[in-house]
Amino acid sequence: MKKTLSLVLVTVLALSLLAGCTSQPPAASKTPEELTCLYAQAITEHGGEPVEYNPVISEVSDDDMLIPIILESLGLTQEDMVAFGISMSMINTQAYGIAAIMPAEGREQAVLDGLQAHIDSTCRAFEHYIPGNKEIAQATRLETLKDGTILMVMCENQDEIFEGIKAVIEG
Repeated sequence: MKKTLSLVLVTVLALSLLAGCTSQPPAASKTPEELTCLYAQAITEHGGEPVEYNPVISEVSDDDMLIPIILESLGLTQEDMVAFGISMSMINTQAYGIAAIMPAEGREQAVLDGLQAHIDSTCRAFEHYIPGNKEIAQATRLETLKDGTILMVMCENQDEIFEGIKAVIEG
């Protein structure tokens, strides 16, 4: 019952985030608000089953105390980003995280460094804990797309998920 209710709530949240999203031009010509919507849409559509349990966050809210913790664990601050979409597990039982970030001007390296530090930390955390997760963390894809979006995908089937998200962002 709880699982069904959780799935319904996550679905409603995802649909409300995507309600204003329509097919638009590639990310390079978008406003921060349009990028936020695009990132949430791309991760929700292509992130696979884990997104159902780890909904996409795309704005910092004073009402949600989890968001600053997520950003801190990724080595990021709100000032590092113009727009973002992040789906991440805060439970230490799986190596999972997807982040699409448009860095603020001059903050590209800080975003890349923060995400790489998160990847390295996750690899160390799963060194001798829960088989398979260290390999997932080690296979994480972290790249800067043509429009400047920094995309990190840490999960099973990361190549397929990365390419799906990238295709949506690059239009």
